Amino acid sequence: MWPESDQTEQLLGAAREGDASAVNVLMERHRNALRRMVQMRLDQKIQQRVDVSDVVQEVLVEANRRLQDYLANPVMSFRLWLRQIAKDRIIDAHRRHRVSAKRSVDREHPMAAHVGNDRSTIDLAAQIYDPELTPAAAAAQQEMSRRVEAAITQLNDQDCEIILMRHYEQLSNQEIAAALELTEPAASMRYLRAVRRLRTLLDGGSPS
Repeated sequence: MWPESDQTEQLLGAAREGDASAVNVLMERHRNALRRMVQMRLDQKIQQRVDVSDVVQEVLVEANRRLQDYLANPVMSFRLWLRQIAKDRIIDAHRRHRVSAKRSVDREHPMAAHVGNDRSTIDLAAQIYDPELTPAAAAAQQEMSRRVEAAITQLNDQDCEIILMRHYEQLSNQEIAAALELTEPAASMRYLRAVRRLRTLLDGGSPS
């Protein structure tokens, strides 16, 4: 999902040298990944009032404004830094456009948007089910994707988030650990628990 890090590092190097065009390319090549991240987490009712593209643009504008500070002290990878800005903007959107007073405004809403017959969903289903039983027909894959997405929404926020990070954003365990401020073994264990609970839901059980 996120652009390859090698070219990102080259663009960051050029940006350090004052290359404005490199900054523009750097931001634009992350736009689609940011859009996907925001779309999956911004509450659907809020998306009726707030365009995902506007949120993404806010993220990129802020990233551009803060880029020199990041370049001077890159404490994390560029895409994790962008993700953090995006998470803050998502929380702001939920604060400004609360769906109801009962909902926590600081809570993220993982898998808020249906992503359709998505390759990430199909690949995740193939991991959970026997790959040999994964259907090839488009209609069957769409139904399987629907079931997997529905099950993901039944997970608690912590489990849902790590599934999205690993399979839809395709972040490494190292990156997930850094983003969640966990050790790598703890991040790996959390992911395995989430997959186990997801499998239980798909088998008709409770994710306890």
